[in-house]
Formats: sequence, structure tokens, C-alpha cells
Amino acid sequence: MSRIRTIIVDDEPLARRAIKHLLARDSEIHVVARCRNGVEAVKQISTMKPDLVFLDVQMPGMSGFEVMQAVGVENMPLTVFVTAYDTYALKAFDMQALDYLLKPFEDSRFEQTLRRAKKALSRYNAGSSAKRFEALLERHQSQSTIVPHDTSRIVISSNGKVVFLKTEGVDWISAADYYVQIHSQKKTFLHRQTMNDLEKQLDPEKFVRVHRSAIVNVDRVKELRPTPNGDHIVTLNDGTELKVSRRRRHRLRGLL
Repeated sequence: MSRIRTIIVDDEPLARRAIKHLLARDSEIHVVARCRNGVEAVKQISTMKPDLVFLDVQMPGMSGFEVMQAVGVENMPLTVFVTAYDTYALKAFDMQALDYLLKPFEDSRFEQTLRRAKKALSRYNAGSSAKRFEALLERHQSQSTIVPHDTSRIVISSNGKVVFLKTEGVDWISAADYYVQIHSQKKTFLHRQTMNDLEKQLDPEKFVRVHRSAIVNVDRVKELRPTPNGDHIVTLNDGTELKVSRRRRHRLRGLL
């Protein structure tokens, strides 16, 4: 019986190594490539034509869904999604009969997923899988209008734990490359998500983006004052001072 040719796609080095380590335990699996981003994934999937791919959903530059679109749903191998998405997205995967791994995952959950993948490969049908992928992409593109975001909390993976942080306790949020720093009651949480994506999850009546790299909870605003050069500075209750860009000033004033 030929080995299952597998590709791992994840922008986090630790995640790639963890999946590679777990797959190395199974003699039926042969990892043929490890990809750091969506661009590499499209090239390797198209060239290597693997049997199985572990595909991170949320990656900077090109998401897992965009990888599927670029490769073409009819050319995608059996896919296991690796995701940090919340409940409504997981339900979408379930409805399309596609397996997923929710970060952070236990070894036992990974082994269960691998067993399902191997069983599915034995009856894999590219045509029916393409139809499922097309349905999944359509659902992904429209799900924001079908299912509302949960604006009451942020789910954070931190040091091997999952932290459920209530948004009402968040003071402000700052950008840190492909991460954000969430400042809450004198604590700071590093969260792997872009500012643009996180902004969409927050209640627009409670949180406002005052600058390209800063979002504030309007309930924490102490004062808003102009500067001699025509800019504005917002001061929070904890003493934090942040510059307010000119094009975002009216939005903040309106909420205040």
C-alpha cells in the first residue's frame, strides 16, 4: 500500500513542527512539503499533487480559503483545516463534512482527525469533494451576513491555554505586525489576528479605531484634546495617550 503524500501549510513554525512531529509517528504518512504561507501552498499543491493537506485557515497575505480558490476546488486534495475560528465557522465546516483541528489541539484530537482522513481517503471522490469545497467557499463568503459575530468576547490562544476575554473589560488594542496586543485591566494579551479582522468582530458602538494601529473602548476614554499642530490626542482612564488620525476623529467624537 503506497504511503499518503501529505503537505502541511501553516505560517507558524511551531505549528508546522508540531504537525510534522505527530505525522512522523504514522508509517503510512509521507510529508512531501511544509509551506509557510498561501503562495507556497498553491505552488506545492499544484506541483506535488498530494493526497492530503493540513491547511491553516487564517494566514497573512493569503488565507486557506484563498488557497483553495487559487488551486481550484476540483484540484484540491483531501483537506483537514487547521483553524482558530470560533463556533459558527466550525459549524460551517461540519455541515460540509470537512474535518478540522481547532488550535490549540490535543494529540488525541489530532490522531482522531488523522484516522478520519485516512478512512475518507479510501473512498475519496474528487468530484464530490469539489462540490463540497465550492459550497464551503460560498458559505465562507456569505457567513458574515448569515450568522452574527459574537461581540461579547474574544477567544485568545495563550501559552497552550484558551482565554475567553470579555470585550467589556478591554481598554484598548494595539497592532503588532500580524498580531495584536489586547490591553485589559493592566494585563496585556498577545493575540494572533490582524487589526482589520479583529475590528470586524468588535461592537462598532463600543469600539472605535482611532489610528491605523490602535482601537479604543469608548467607555475608557477620559478626554479628547487638540494639539497645536491640528491633531488630536485621546487619553484613557489608565493614563494611556493615543494619537487620533484626522479621518477617524469624527467617528470617535460621534460615539463620545
